[in-house]
Formats: sequence, structure tokens, C-alpha cells
Amino acid sequence: MTAADARTFDVVVIGAGPAGENAADYAARAGLSAALVEAELVGGECSYWACIPSKALLRTGHAVAAARRLPGVTAEFDPAAVLARRDSLVGNWNDESQVRWAQSAGITVIRGRGRLAGERMVLVERDDAAGGSENGEILRARHAVVVATGSVPERPPVPGLDTVRTWSSRDATAAKEIPGRLGVLGGGVVGSELSQAFARLGSAVTLVQHGPRLLPALEQMAGERVAAALREERIDVRLDRSVDEVSPTPDGGIALRLGTETIEVDELLVATGRRPNTDDIGAQNVGLTPGDPLEIDDSGLATRVDGEWLYAVGDVTGRAPLTHQGKYQGRIVGAAIAARSIGEPVDTGPWGAHAAYADHVAVPQVVFTDPEVAHVGRTEAQARDAGIDVRVVDLEIAVAGSSLQADGYSGAARMVVDPAREVLVGLTFVGQDVAEMLHAATVAIVGEVPLDRLWHAVPAFPTISEVWLRLLEAYRAA
Repeated sequence: MTAADARTFDVVVIGAGPAGENAADYAARAGLSAALVEAELVGGECSYWACIPSKALLRTGHAVAAARRLPGVTAEFDPAAVLARRDSLVGNWNDESQVRWAQSAGITVIRGRGRLAGERMVLVERDDAAGGSENGEILRARHAVVVATGSVPERPPVPGLDTVRTWSSRDATAAKEIPGRLGVLGGGVVGSELSQAFARLGSAVTLVQHGPRLLPALEQMAGERVAAALREERIDVRLDRSVDEVSPTPDGGIALRLGTETIEVDELLVATGRRPNTDDIGAQNVGLTPGDPLEIDDSGLATRVDGEWLYAVGDVTGRAPLTHQGKYQGRIVGAAIAARSIGEPVDTGPWGAHAAYADHVAVPQVVFTDPEVAHVGRTEAQARDAGIDVRVVDLEIAVAGSSLQADGYSGAARMVVDPAREVLVGLTFVGQDVAEMLHAATVAIVGEVPLDRLWHAVPAFPTISEVWLRLLEAYRAA
């Protein structure tokens, strides 16, 4: 098919994960025609291989652990039922309901691999029944092409890693059986969460982290408390250790050599990070370098491509690789494209209607381990690196609400304050059931609510949110 035969839409989105869906949806809401191109499942990584299935694997174990922290309660669970519930929550890896939603929103879903083919042009290739590639279709965008191709796993340069069977996070979250022995390389969010999930489902887990602590992007106390909790559950957490070599064992297992020690496992999860998925999106056809993140301004517009037509959202930008931030970027981009399409002013200033400014100052994140880690804004180190002479308040979470939540409740909070403006710039909670407190902290940071005004936000008694009052009291007393 030639460019002259191309189907034309106002907006063409490559990648139908949550970020791409939101970009297409908000463009369609503004009256623009939108096409959503997807090679796999509409709904993307989060829906089928990441956020949803991983939390499904974690949830039952967390509920049972929470119940056991109350007197007089005995609780067990069936791992097979957990896997079945996971399958149900991901629709058994069938995207029919997501496709119906897109169509009901006025979005055209196009199956195939989308690649940039030139200015405002997208080539879509489809696999034929024999496994080959059919002739591609060209799509033309009147106003914008949005790249929302997500991220792909990084693999560390460990000798022998390519000689053995390994799990990616996708393999782990889609597992049909629970391995007797699981090795995990990487102590970030994925490695920490899935180590605990599989340990509670019955695996003997060894977690190897190259650095000195888990969750290195967050406050130090978060990684320390999660590591302690994992060890209490007999997860073998190895910090400041490297795998020197990997090799197959005669019985079909995998041997990990750490110095003079060898650890044998049945499956090996490689969870050592992800990178923007730009290797095969046709970046070179628009003057970009394959493999590099797609750099954008706060309206999502690609900064290295002329003509104000190429946008990007989600992990592919390298900005804030979290589903909710990608969806936020998608909403911003859809609105910005619609405004530019009719010549309306585009407000890209801080907190403007067409600016994903929160990416810089107020990114919320939950690590769904037990204890949970809920963080928003800047860590102390990040704030100081940004030139803010912060004051920090650290407290144990020890209030009436936490005592009622669990016997022996253990948790901590850190509040990072800009004293020059008397506003929060970061807050971290660690403890059972703290995730639902995070949005209040996010609102406080986004709204730049002065601490003397927060003093009048009275926490309900008896809830864990009482820790807010204790943090403010400690700040005033210092």
C-alpha cells in the first residue's frame, strides 16, 4: 500500500496500554478521530503482565498475614485459587472487553506492529497465519502521532545467563505453577514484590541484590524495613552481592554462583530494571536514535522532532515509569493535541492544563509488599539535590488506629518539608495498609498546602491517618 492509499485519522496512537488508551480517549472526547494500534493485547503490560496480575498474586497472602496479626484468627489459603483469581482478573489474557471499551469511546482499534514511517505516517504490519509478515498498511495522522510503546526488561551481563531458562516479570506474573525454589535477581519494586508473592505461595526464594539495600530509589528506611520483613518470612535476601555465573544443572534446574557459594533454583526471575521500548518503532525514520527514550516537553511533544506532530506518553519517555503517570500524561497529551488542532492556546506552564508538571514534583508510588511502601514527591536526597534546604521529620507509626489495625503494628513515616515555603515536598509511609493514605499526601504536595493550613485537616479517630497530626506536632516542636 502506498502513502496515497493511507487511511487517515486525526490522531494515531502506537501502543494500546493505559497511557496510549488515555491519549486516544481524550483526543476522541475532544471530537478528533483516533486510531489505536496494538500488536499484542489492548490494555497493555499493566493489565495482563504487570500491575494487575502481580497485585492479584500478592493480595491473598497479604490478607491472610493481616488476619493472623489479630488474636483468635487462624487463616490459610489455596495457592491454586490465587492463580485462578489472577487469571480471572486479567480476563484470561483475552482483550475483548478492552476492545469493546475502545470502540464505545469512538476509537478505531487496529491490530499490528506500528512503526513510524515518516512525518505523520505510521506503518502497521500484521503477522500472517504462517508466522510471516503481511504487507503493511500506512496510516496518516492529520494532527499527531503518539508513541506509547512502553518499556522492555533489561538483562544484566551475567556470564551464562543466556545458557539457562529465565523468567521475565511477564513469565512470573503469568506462571501456571509455583516453583519449589525461585531465584530473583534484582531488589527493586518487581523483585521485592514478586519475591514475597511467591514465598507466600510456597516457593523457597533467594533474592540477590547488587546494591546495599532494596528499593534504592526510595527512602533508605523503606528498603531496610522491607528487607527485614522478607527475611522474617524466610526469604534469603542477599544484599551487596553479585551473581558471578549462571549455569544449568543436570536435573533441569539453574545454578547461581555467588563467590565460592552455589545456590540451585528451579526458576530464575530476572528483575534488574526496564528501559524505554524504542528499538523497533521506526525512530530512525524521523531522525531519532533507536533505543533512546523519546524526550518530551511537559505537553508530551517530542523535543527532537520538528513540526509539532510527534508525541510520546508513558514508559517510553523515560520520565516516570508508572502506569498512573502514563495515564496522566495521556490525558494531558490528548488535551494538548486537541487544543493545537484548532489553534487554541496551549497552557504548558507549571500546573497548566496542557502540562504534565506533576512528573517533576509529585509522583506517587506504592510498593505492594507487606509492609507497603507509599511515597510521593521527593526523597530527602532528591530534595537536597534540587537545592532545597529541607527539614525532615521521622516517626514511628504508633497511633490508636494502627494499634487497632494489627497487634504489634510496625510502621514508619518520613515527612520532607521545604521550610522556606512551609510546604511538603515529600512523604513516605511504610507499614501495613498505608497505601490508601497516599492520595492525601499527593493532594498536599500538588496543592502546596501550607503546613499551618494542614494543621486544620483533622484526622478521623481512630485511623492510621492520625500519624499526620503526629508529624505536624513533631515539626512544630523541633
